[in-house]
Amino acid sequence: MLSIAVVVLGFATIAGMFLLRPTGDVRGRAAETGIQSERYKATVTEATRELCSYATSDNPRVCLRVKVSLKQGPDKGTVIDLGESGELPAEDPFAPKLERGDDIIVGYEPANDVYFYTDRDRRGTLLVLGALFAVVVIALGRWRGVTALIALGASVAVLLQFIVPAVLDGRSPLLVAIVGSSAVAFIALYLSTGFNTMTTVALLGTLAALALTALLGWAFFAASRFTGAVSEEASYLRIVTDVVDVRGLLLGGVVIGALGALDDMTVTQASAVWELRRANPALSRRDLFQSALRIGRDHVGSTVNTLLLAYAGASLPLMLLFVLSNQSLGTAANSEIVAVEIVRTLVGSIGLVAAVPATTWLASWVVAEPIET
Repeated sequence: MLSIAVVVLGFATIAGMFLLRPTGDVRGRAAETGIQSERYKATVTEATRELCSYATSDNPRVCLRVKVSLKQGPDKGTVIDLGESGELPAEDPFAPKLERGDDIIVGYEPANDVYFYTDRDRRGTLLVLGALFAVVVIALGRWRGVTALIALGASVAVLLQFIVPAVLDGRSPLLVAIVGSSAVAFIALYLSTGFNTMTTVALLGTLAALALTALLGWAFFAASRFTGAVSEEASYLRIVTDVVDVRGLLLGGVVIGALGALDDMTVTQASAVWELRRANPALSRRDLFQSALRIGRDHVGSTVNTLLLAYAGASLPLMLLFVLSNQSLGTAANSEIVAVEIVRTLVGSIGLVAAVPATTWLASWVVAEPIET
């Protein structure tokens, strides 16, 4: 019975990916806004303090004038004076403090033959951190750690090769998120925990909770009448493309964001039932369910708090602004940018809570039969 359900859902996921597949024809006005400029690695050869090009006698502003040696691109090996485009306010505490030898990323606009500073080059640091993460995961998980990293790579591939291009192609963000999340759940769970009955139970619990999360999110987003303009990125999307449903994008983000916590919750619950069964084969389905549910209650409490703190941490600057504005808690919560986070947290948490009894019941029903390994 479980195998039939998984096969049907697997084929439905594949069919959904086929029907929602991106064409690769991204429509929009990104090129007109300069967002598609080239990016190349460069090294600072000179950074001198000079009067800014826009300085006046009344406002003698000082800037860093930057020259760089290009490491990539059509002018590789050439030293370029970034000119006015490379002027960085020397007295601005948030402006980068560049020095000779710093690795940076410069942008290039072929139409105007202009180079400009974009950011520091942090890719080396990120690669070191990624390698350290891989070593830690493999050291503890061994072969399971390797498969978990493969699952992580596959999840990123689904996100970048299917979900993002399909949304940019004008597909429904909610449908794309549901189908993409289902594909990630299949890949991540089976690669991370193995092809066995326990994983199948966790997968079914995950997909059921995802469906509930999507339904609740759709209902409460509609009731709240969100516009979708809750960030600079969302507003910019409206400028560069007219095919992306920004409100639907928020809802799709709720589904994708809930997936990671759901995977953890359902695998833990299924594993708890299996271990309880092994520890005491005489336990009835009812006893198994009640014992594992007690474990789930503890897990729910910590996970819901984790979700809240994660969203609060990401929105900390915004929370500080609301406190400084001397607005009441109700007024602050009513603003769309805060209300969206509240709905995300609560809808995702309801999905997590629902996943516990659903997965626990299904696992208890399955392991009452001889255990499969």
